[in-house]
Amino acid sequence: MRSDRMEREAAMAAHDRTYWDHCARVAGMDEAGRGPLAGDVVAACVIMPPDPILDWVDDSKKLSAKRRELVYEEIMRTALYVGIGRASAQEIDGINILQATMNAMRRAARNAQANIYLIDAVKNLGLDAPEIPIIHGDAVSYSIAAASIVAKVTRDREMEKLAEQYPQYGFAKHKGYGTAEHIAAIRQYGPCPIHRRTFIGKFL
Repeated sequence: MRSDRMEREAAMAAHDRTYWDHCARVAGMDEAGRGPLAGDVVAACVIMPPDPILDWVDDSKKLSAKRRELVYEEIMRTALYVGIGRASAQEIDGINILQATMNAMRRAARNAQANIYLIDAVKNLGLDAPEIPIIHGDAVSYSIAAASIVAKVTRDREMEKLAEQYPQYGFAKHKGYGTAEHIAAIRQYGPCPIHRRTFIGKFL
């Protein structure tokens, strides 16, 4: 299992090295929170140096919450640039989740000054350098995987804070996703300001 993980991480770093060999600043971009019923969609733009290659930089979904937190701190200490962008529930309702995600990504990249952007699946952002959309990029690219971890940890922490403001919904546990517990709370208490009305209509 350990060797499989290490081989995968080495392949992800090797993928990005083909870009590092030609570009000084290679940005990875990913988002967290496209699917939940509540909260912002959060995008991260991360520029990692070619060296050192950090351990455990992988698709955030493959890491435990504890491991993500540890790797997040390492990324934040090592990265040349980290940008965070958000789109609120109201923005998502107003223009749809894809367009809101694209806006969040543009905001995350605003000050990156990257030479190239490796982006998880999304294309045509209109950034200031070439964009390379990569399907399942968080499992292919070291830079995108780093961005996936930053986006996920950032959003999870924000949902945990919002749980203090809206304790009846259990946001700290499910982070806004449509669990049975969350849906039951929506039906009992109605939506709160961070719920996405276009996502929860069928549950009301």
